[in-house]
Amino acid sequence: MSLLRDLDLEGLSPYLIQHRDNPVDWYPWSDDAFEVARHTDRPILLSVGYSTCHWCHVMERESFHDEETARFMNRNFVSVKVDREERPDVDSIYMDAVNTMTGRGGWPMTVFLTPEGKPFFAGTYFPDVERHGMPSFRRVLEAISHAWEHRRGDVQAQAAQLTKVIGAALPVAEEVPDSDRVETAYRTLAHHFDREYGGFGGAPKFPQAPSLEFLSRIAGLPWATGAAGMLTDTLTRMARGGIRDHLGGGFARYAVDRIWLVPHFEKMLYDNADLARLYLRAGQITGDRFYHQVAAETLDYILRDLRHPAGGFFAAEDADSEGVEGKFYVFDYGEFHEVVGPADGPPAAAYFGVTQSGNFEGTNVLHQALTVTEVAELFSMRRQEVAAAIRRARTGLLARRATRIRPGLDHKIITAWNGLALRALAVAGPVLGDGRYLDAARENAGFVLDEMRRPDGRLSRTWSNGLSPVAGFLEDHASYALGLLELYQATGESGWFEAAQDLIDLLERHFGGPGGVLFASAADASNLVVRPPDQQDNPSASGASLAAECYLIIGHLTGDFTYHDRFEQIVRSGHRLVEAAPSAAGHLLAVLATAQVGCREVALAGPDSLEWVARLASAYRPDVLVAPTLEPDETVPVLAGRYREGETLAYVCERGVCRTPVSTYEQMAALL
Repeated sequence: MSLLRDLDLEGLSPYLIQHRDNPVDWYPWSDDAFEVARHTDRPILLSVGYSTCHWCHVMERESFHDEETARFMNRNFVSVKVDREERPDVDSIYMDAVNTMTGRGGWPMTVFLTPEGKPFFAGTYFPDVERHGMPSFRRVLEAISHAWEHRRGDVQAQAAQLTKVIGAALPVAEEVPDSDRVETAYRTLAHHFDREYGGFGGAPKFPQAPSLEFLSRIAGLPWATGAAGMLTDTLTRMARGGIRDHLGGGFARYAVDRIWLVPHFEKMLYDNADLARLYLRAGQITGDRFYHQVAAETLDYILRDLRHPAGGFFAAEDADSEGVEGKFYVFDYGEFHEVVGPADGPPAAAYFGVTQSGNFEGTNVLHQALTVTEVAELFSMRRQEVAAAIRRARTGLLARRATRIRPGLDHKIITAWNGLALRALAVAGPVLGDGRYLDAARENAGFVLDEMRRPDGRLSRTWSNGLSPVAGFLEDHASYALGLLELYQATGESGWFEAAQDLIDLLERHFGGPGGVLFASAADASNLVVRPPDQQDNPSASGASLAAECYLIIGHLTGDFTYHDRFEQIVRSGHRLVEAAPSAAGHLLAVLATAQVGCREVALAGPDSLEWVARLASAYRPDVLVAPTLEPDETVPVLAGRYREGETLAYVCERGVCRTPVSTYEQMAALL
């Protein structure tokens, strides 16, 4: 009998709910599953996915709904279903096994384990019948069952060897990587940059936000002359491509092609939070308001479609609607012109790249095929007329789309991803001059700290329908602490600083390891065959790199060198990764580059301090950390003793030395 069917529906993730009524006797990741496997001497079949995963849906329809396949699984295996977003530690361990055995990972992930949790065979999606050189899932099951019964010694030897490989940690370097190493990493990334279409590599093409973050941090440095161009070329191509939702805002997870045209239609909170912040930074770097417009539309999508009424943000929207990938988003030629009308149809179709043959299975993924100026020249129209036609078309198409059945919503609230959203909103408030974003950020912070903080001070990983069953991981605490620090810098409200420091002080205690290595899961996590470090970006920033940035920022705002020491330990533990695979260490490189430039603290005290914060946001200054307050506040050490009644004073400090305070924004800007 499936334990999933016995569990309270309210306590399950959407992904587990999707599989609850399969004929497969699924267990959640639990002591019970391992005990049954040991007692019955059966291998564990571990299936890992997430609720908005298209190929997870396909494998469920083809195999997990099939009665004959389910009977074979139930007779020969203990089948365990895991939501990778709920248990990133489990996902990380066994994805290493998949990559080791096959050279490439992905979801759904299918791994066969001994009853002790050691992997001995691993793959991803298996079809129901042999197809494109892939064996059928049933054939794989039969082969594994036969090997377990008749070649147990070989299986156990393979499991021992594979476990040894996935449990190996990178050696810790004796020194912090120097500026030459960071420059070398930049040149390596530049070598893999797609100069024609932006981004890195070919199809499928992912945004790779951590690498773009690195480019944003080094833009303008003398040795990184191409960084700003690589960043803006990529963001421009993405914004014009079909990976962006040109009607409702936001971005899909990746493009299936090299040119950013056809998306894999699922929308993830982490992508949209990271990209919104990158577009804000690009606008600051270039002064081009186009990037700020894209950022605002992306954040508005998050606030409109992913927001829980209490302030948290949901995890994702599915790629599928009515069982068909992309059905919610695409338009065929006839429907497009029916909605837009004969007058606006031709220029709008030219702008959105709509054709009779389409670009996706006979339908059209809307994208910006031509600029407004190009459309105006093509149809001998004024630019204002074209812009008005496009606005009317967008309004009509969005209204038509609203009548369709929406893709499924993954209603989990994931702490790490909410931290990324909190940070983006906190950056957006001063940059865009819009108080809505700061209000949403405050509401989110209040929700997470009130609803998702456990009695021991740690955060939960997820929240759903009032339940938070899983303890948080390294990335949850580090990501959310960074969001709180950003919110403090935008508002001067010291309670957010205190909450961030509390979370940061938990990191070493619960996730620390030898030599500065930080593990993904806390020391009290159970049923893990190895304890995985969290060093590689995939696809958002690694937990270790987020923690490094936490230590860097709070070290400067407090002057406590313990934090600087921990920052250096993390960087030394990531040295080999930076050297061997810089594309997997983009965020750590970004933080390291900022540290090498040298951070400056600006203590701002007085009635105009938040106005000065907003004015500072006109440009991107990754090396400037701001501590503002409107009133006397001794909470943040860099502010201690610096408030003067009736005056606004700025203290610019660097390497433990503060300049003479200045009393005008212009004087402060000159010092920066």
